[in-house]
Amino acid sequence: MFVIRESFRDDLDQILAVATHLDTVNLPADRGHLEAIIDCSEKSFAAELDASEREYLFVLEDTTTKQVVGTSMIHAQHGTKRSPHVYFQVREDERYSESLDRYFVHQCLRLRYNYNGPTEIGGLILLPEYRRSGKSLGKLLSYMRFLYIAMHRELFRDRVLSELLPPLRDDGTSLLWEHLGKKFTGLSYHEADLLSKDNKEFIRALLPSNDIYTSMFPTEVQDVVGAVGAPTKGVEKILRRIGFTYARQIDPFDGGPHFMAKTDDISVVQTSRQVRVELIDGADESRPWAIVANEVPGAKGAKFRATGTRVVARGDDALGITADVAKLIGVNQGDKMWSVCA
Repeated sequence: MFVIRESFRDDLDQILAVATHLDTVNLPADRGHLEAIIDCSEKSFAAELDASEREYLFVLEDTTTKQVVGTSMIHAQHGTKRSPHVYFQVREDERYSESLDRYFVHQCLRLRYNYNGPTEIGGLILLPEYRRSGKSLGKLLSYMRFLYIAMHRELFRDRVLSELLPPLRDDGTSLLWEHLGKKFTGLSYHEADLLSKDNKEFIRALLPSNDIYTSMFPTEVQDVVGAVGAPTKGVEKILRRIGFTYARQIDPFDGGPHFMAKTDDISVVQTSRQVRVELIDGADESRPWAIVANEVPGAKGAKFRATGTRVVARGDDALGITADVAKLIGVNQGDKMWSVCA
């Protein structure tokens, strides 16, 4: 069985091992940064930080091996006065010459900042050996975040952002950064990506503030602007299915597209609800698959637990789950739990 729970300091080595499979700015494969992320997450779950500063790091644990096999994150607010959300707005500039009878539509990038930003989801990594397992673990890691947002709707913004990875080179670097950012900062892609987590001043100071015409780039660079990389196509499909669309914004480092949705329009948020627990002997594959979740009050805040399982509807206000699932998330017969059928 698999359980999603909040992360703890003791998970550091295992989270680092997971992070090496993607190494993004949200979850860099760097011990010092991960220590800070886990510390912030623990304080977030314990409600020790202002809502705008909370960052929640969830881990997926294989309960048989006691190993962390995946992660996902929620940033309650991505874009504040202290740390703005920085992106390139993608727009079009139309040009026509009457004397030549020639018409062009140029794609332009304009650096933008948001100091009152949306909630962001990110940091979704699942170890390769657990992908396509038939257990819907990727969906569990992704959809669980929206269930958590529904459980604590007051803590999150009215829009949700997801930054998707573009096609990257074999060495993990970005063609766009090599032809743009590196020329203005002198930093490598990985140096800039890691630095931007704590310091965004260099972006404003060094990157161009006027329109950048992508037609000036080689074709292979133009092709990655706003494109979704092959390993991320599945994530794009999931996001579109539940209400996200391309926001015509891209990451200023790698050109990856930003997808956005109104929080209350996201189907998983809309259909998440509290139900009463009914214990059953089992549910076969013909039954709906759902994410079920619970929070167990503790000395430093609620302890979050969630898993994916087959369920049996018991009227409008109850769901049947097995005793093993109930034990995993810490509920008993007649208790309340959160659920969403996905």
